[in-house]
Amino acid sequence: VQLVESGGGLVEVGESLRLSCAASGLSFASYPVAVGWFRQAPGKDREGLACVSSRDCVPYVKDIVKGRFTISNDNVLNTVYLQMNSLDPEDTAVYYCAADFGDCGYSLGSRAPYWGQGAQVTVSS
Repeated sequence: VQLVESGGGLVEVGESLRLSCAASGLSFASYPVAVGWFRQAPGKDREGLACVSSRDCVPYVKDIVKGRFTISNDNVLNTVYLQMNSLDPEDTAVYYCAADFGDCGYSLGSRAPYWGQGAQVTVSS
């Protein structure tokens, strides 16, 4: 199983980015797969942002980014997206996607065996 993030970059305050997490080696349409987005800023702990399961496509978004970030999935393309709007310098971090079979849960960050390589997002003020 391989996860590949794309879509990161340098933007200015208030702009938007859409990150993609493309999965290979498994099929969203064949198995329930939970994919979450996480980020880690320099000197800070990793934090979970959002999750969606291929089983029911119900998005879960943490309060820290709710209203600005949305998560969605495409079970045909085996891809999960993180739409990030109204970006702020505090959103500067490396963003990772992670996957595990099953549904989303608070433990996804601890149990997920599959992680992408990370995508840098930098928001300039």
